[in-house]
Amino acid sequence: MKDVQSGPADVALPIDRVGVKNLSLPVRVRTRDDKEEVRHTVAEVDLYVDLPAHFKGTHMSRFIEALEGWSEALDYVSFKTLLQSVCDRLEARRAHIRFRFPYFLTKKAPASGSPGTMDYKVTLTGELEDDQLTWGLGVDVPVMTVCPCSLAICDGGAHSQRAIVRVLTRHTGFLWIEDLIAIAEAAGSSPVYALLKREDEKVVTDDAFANPAFVEDVVRAAARALSDHPQIDWYRVEVESQESIHNHNAYASIESENEL
Repeated sequence: MKDVQSGPADVALPIDRVGVKNLSLPVRVRTRDDKEEVRHTVAEVDLYVDLPAHFKGTHMSRFIEALEGWSEALDYVSFKTLLQSVCDRLEARRAHIRFRFPYFLTKKAPASGSPGTMDYKVTLTGELEDDQLTWGLGVDVPVMTVCPCSLAICDGGAHSQRAIVRVLTRHTGFLWIEDLIAIAEAAGSSPVYALLKREDEKVVTDDAFANPAFVEDVVRAAARALSDHPQIDWYRVEVESQESIHNHNAYASIESENEL
């Protein structure tokens, strides 16, 4: 049959990214605490290649074929294998991919030890060019914050709220999702939990009020920890506080000065 896509383009301009978006794919993600264990989840996948000026179009079915032929757990090697397969199938010089998925962890309450399932929104990106993989990992982490100003001016009380710490990194080698979650949670006044008994609520509240933090404090603490991480080459951290007594959200961000 005639291969229309490989024919000449009406407008001979190169395309930076062409491909497929919003594919749903079951994936397996390795865990830090037990490297042989995997978490099952469903990812939304975007997959692209560059297209030279002389080609009219790309072969969309080959993206799907690459995904269907790939069934490994997500790690550095399998990610690179998938992108290389895309480059080979599409005869492309450069391939891009993005996975977005919920990552589930069992988290024990601080006093009772009661287990509860937490979900974290994860983004995994990759670009392969000339056999060199550049990849990034991001995660959205909820934390609790207590306002230092409110605590200082009120008699025995202060307003508190949930904040989202959004971390995006570029790194060398493999970086665990759990590492970024730990950095984000440590930056807030307290972590949040899926299940809390009364004794747990007391511990969380007491700890949070002993560690009040503005949104500026949270973003700086997270940025410092990301800067100190030996595998992280670049990062951007954003903190958005869902204010409990204001009709707006508070926001702060810091981006690494290192080049991507």
